[in-house]
Amino acid sequence: MAIDGASRNPIRCLPAARFDPKALPDRMTDLLAYYLHDLSPHVIRFTDSFAVHWYGLAYVLGFYLTYRVMLSLAKRGLSEIKPDQVADFITMVALFGVVLGGRLGYMLLYDWDHFVEAPWSLFLLNQGGMASHGGIAGVALFLLWYARRHKISWTGLGDTIVCGAPLGIFCGRIANFINGELFGRVTTVPWAMKFPTEILHEDFVVQGGTPVSLPPGAMHSPDIIAFFQTQPEGVAGLEAMLHPRHPSQLYEALGEGLILSAILLTLRLRYPRLPHGILTGLFFILYAVARISLEFVRQPDSGSEGILGLTRGQFFSVFMIAIGAAFIAFGCIRGAPKPART
Repeated sequence: MAIDGASRNPIRCLPAARFDPKALPDRMTDLLAYYLHDLSPHVIRFTDSFAVHWYGLAYVLGFYLTYRVMLSLAKRGLSEIKPDQVADFITMVALFGVVLGGRLGYMLLYDWDHFVEAPWSLFLLNQGGMASHGGIAGVALFLLWYARRHKISWTGLGDTIVCGAPLGIFCGRIANFINGELFGRVTTVPWAMKFPTEILHEDFVVQGGTPVSLPPGAMHSPDIIAFFQTQPEGVAGLEAMLHPRHPSQLYEALGEGLILSAILLTLRLRYPRLPHGILTGLFFILYAVARISLEFVRQPDSGSEGILGLTRGQFFSVFMIAIGAAFIAFGCIRGAPKPART
């Protein structure tokens, strides 16, 4: 359930420049048309350095929802593991699959230079930096190890966890939205939103924005709004500077998360005798299709260069389609499994 939204340095401050109200674009008449994102990343904030974050809570909720789905399937005899094994299994998946895989995947795929310079940063989880592709790969490798150790079907185990894992992705994308990160491209659709964190994105000026020098630590929407409340033009000036954008985090929460989980869980319950590997393959393919499609309305990350005309997320997802096809082919060749353990 790793989500590639909380990077070590996901958004970078632009060179300092004084706020100039005269440089504001002529968009004051549009201010009431779009929602201004003002959500705090903190559930509870005790001090400046200690708080409960929505992103962390999203991980916990995602693991819990996956646990509930797997437990339900295990009680129905639709799992390779027994009900009393599910809790320990999910705990190990979370630690060794999602967290370790997601962190390592981020360092290798999105922050290679920093990883080479400071490999110990892999363990600095408090700095953020998780990649969904890395998390998926980490879970797959952990399942392979677990299946071999317990002498059960690797693909059968995968068919169970993929029914609930997208709910974790759903929670992670909602947390991305709350954090005001991974926002979408500029648009004029009626449901577009304005994200103050856009000011910190390296493409803000390229897309017509005015450089602003923000105080240290102003990295989230409430902090940026608070700063502009002290400026001559106030929050209205901030809104005039921002571009209306797709809330792509919500699109991904539905497409990569809620809808995907509903499809796979429905197939699992309706066709309990599907060959092992079919659902796992469908997860890889459907996730990749959703990710590739939705990346077209998502603003590329700061400092992220495309590959062959695709964003990094799209490029890595292409390989998931091939992997998914291989799982489905394997399942079709092996045929229906033996009756599940109870």
